[in-house]
Amino acid sequence: MEQIYIIMLIALAILAVTDLMVGVSNDAVNFLNSAIGSKAVSFKTIMIVASLGVAVGALYSNGMMEIARNGIFTPSMFSFNDVIIIFLAVMITDVLLLDVFNTLGLPTSTTVSVIFSLLGASVALAVYKVYVSNDSFSTLGKYINTEKASEIVYSILLSVALSFALGSLVQYVSRLIFTFHIEKRYKYVAALFGGVAMTAITFFILVKGLKSITFVPSEVKDFIKESPFTIIAYSLILWTIVCQLLISVFKYSVFKFIIIVGTFGLALAFAGNDLVNFIGVPIAAYQAFEIWAAPGQTVGATEFMMSGLEKENLPAPFIFLALAGLVMVYTLWTSKKAKSVIETEQNLSRQGEGNEKYNANNLSRNLVRAMMYLGNIISFILPKSLQRKLDAQFVQPEYTGKRDEQPMFDMVRASVNLIVASILISIGTSMKLPLSTTYVTFMVAMGSSFADRAWDRESAVYRVAGVFNVIGGWFVTALAAFLSSAIIAYILFVGEVFAFFAFMIIVAIFFYRSNQIHKKKVKEEEEIKSLRKEDIVTLKEMITESSSQISKVLRKTSTLYSNVVDNLGLQDLAKLKENKKSLKKLEKEIDELKSNVFYFIRNLDENSVEASKFYILILGYLQDMVQSIDYITSSSHSHVNNNHKKLKFNQIRDLKIVDTQLQELFSRLEESFKTEDFSKLDEILRDKKVFLDTVSELITKQITRIRTTETSPKNSKLYFSLLLETNDLIKSIMNLLELFKEFNQQNNKK
Repeated sequence: MEQIYIIMLIALAILAVTDLMVGVSNDAVNFLNSAIGSKAVSFKTIMIVASLGVAVGALYSNGMMEIARNGIFTPSMFSFNDVIIIFLAVMITDVLLLDVFNTLGLPTSTTVSVIFSLLGASVALAVYKVYVSNDSFSTLGKYINTEKASEIVYSILLSVALSFALGSLVQYVSRLIFTFHIEKRYKYVAALFGGVAMTAITFFILVKGLKSITFVPSEVKDFIKESPFTIIAYSLILWTIVCQLLISVFKYSVFKFIIIVGTFGLALAFAGNDLVNFIGVPIAAYQAFEIWAAPGQTVGATEFMMSGLEKENLPAPFIFLALAGLVMVYTLWTSKKAKSVIETEQNLSRQGEGNEKYNANNLSRNLVRAMMYLGNIISFILPKSLQRKLDAQFVQPEYTGKRDEQPMFDMVRASVNLIVASILISIGTSMKLPLSTTYVTFMVAMGSSFADRAWDRESAVYRVAGVFNVIGGWFVTALAAFLSSAIIAYILFVGEVFAFFAFMIIVAIFFYRSNQIHKKKVKEEEEIKSLRKEDIVTLKEMITESSSQISKVLRKTSTLYSNVVDNLGLQDLAKLKENKKSLKKLEKEIDELKSNVFYFIRNLDENSVEASKFYILILGYLQDMVQSIDYITSSSHSHVNNNHKKLKFNQIRDLKIVDTQLQELFSRLEESFKTEDFSKLDEILRDKKVFLDTVSELITKQITRIRTTETSPKNSKLYFSLLLETNDLIKSIMNLLELFKEFNQQNNKK
């Protein structure tokens, strides 16, 4: 029987490595966002600093492992078999949940995930034990540490509001001091600002990062704990002097120094204290196995109670911590999902305009509207002269480089993010509140971006909606972790070995599918990014770019039209649904092109007014084409989805006639625009009447059918709709060709 538990421990080890990889992918945003977003130093430098912080924190991490062992449930009330089932359920749930959030590109709290997974699995087995023993459910308190669970929930709710408010306040004051033109006041106040910032980060590293390091003498730990104000005072003096030397002697930016050290501090604290979220459970399982399999121990796995896990001094094996550090550093450098999560936070906090990831909702609209009313009231009360002075501090310098190379925010805001997050986590740790680094760092970043006026009327509803989505995701994590872990624990308890192997197979399949979905998503996003052409300044480049875009839209429209006609004839609902998804991607691409118009036009040379107008009209005709194919696709899907009668053979045959003609047209056009050979445009335009006459003849044929053999009103409605939209599609294509031909001729003359 012992062999199956060894296999389970091996499975837990594999899940631990997987959890480390998905966990680092999710939590990398906590310590990388400020440095990457500000572009204060090179990406390679950021990664090296973060890797050192992660490695040091992991090597000497030994604290908070008791949360996994006995922080949520009472081990003495559970047998060894029960404990292994709880730990397996927790790891399976944690790995799957975190990977889902990473695939979606959403930051979530690994602390919440593991805590509520532990709570769910423990409650499930506790309820079962109470039920089979005919005890009162009031005895559940003996099995579960309800006080600790409640404390976690309260501290999380408090940290969300406090982090946002403090981040907003500190950023607002900092911006008033430095403005967006940092160089004006840099030499006067930067040293003091740097001293405060470095003091906060140093204290954070001492309190949060070093409290669990085993080799630090207890006297030093006691001094850190008992003399915080002494440490703060001396640190402030020392770091202010150091920062002044950096400014005066070494001519090095204080802000860059703050960002580098702050990134190291947050990375160290993440690895040193949040490591329990990833390997605490497997290590607890290993320690439980050592206690049960100790020499001379003869009690069975289902009878042996795990009171041994309640001991305080159960250090984690050093080799496990070292291996965990290596896995985390490797993941930090290689994870594409980490980049997706980082992009989400930066997208919500960036200073400049851009494409919004989230759609506005009623909650965000109403909140923004309420804040606008409040702003109007404040503007009415404050003297106009004071308002002008305050507004002058927030005037941003115009960025003249490429939008893709523009920092998401400046070094002042990056420093504030690191300072405030450090202070809050330090306070929470000293008060023994289990704050989540994800909650704190994310909400500080959102608060500072709000105070920095990054959320203006152009973007506020989208940013607020994004914040609500992320916060909602955290609470969904808690609920999903609790329920999923409870269900998995019960199935493992009842299904025993068979359930265990079944879940291992499910996890493997899920991960494979998840990685495929993420690869596909990344590929689509790269295609969208490739449409952002802001370095075009000449007419020749503009014609080349327009030709490329037209060629892509023609190819995708051609494929979509043909597939819809085929799938409609076969009544294939699943494939029609896929066609709708393809259409959404095409619409997103056109929307991206439209969003880029402002920057595109601004970068063209002064003599390109006509070119700008031409480009806008081109986008208009492309949009008309997509709207026509949208109606064709949606109408076909709706008809089949509502189980209406199939189109008759003659109708499908006639639609294929139009499809064949259109495929030939699309093929000729795609080749012309792809090669930029426009010599055949006249010939294609002369065939316009042929295409339109074909559609007109088919409309006449259907009218005849209605008067003789047609019996289905729904079929007639769909058929006429398809033909009329096809007619509009052809006209949009021909109008685009005429426009392109005319502009190209004018350009050649010039």
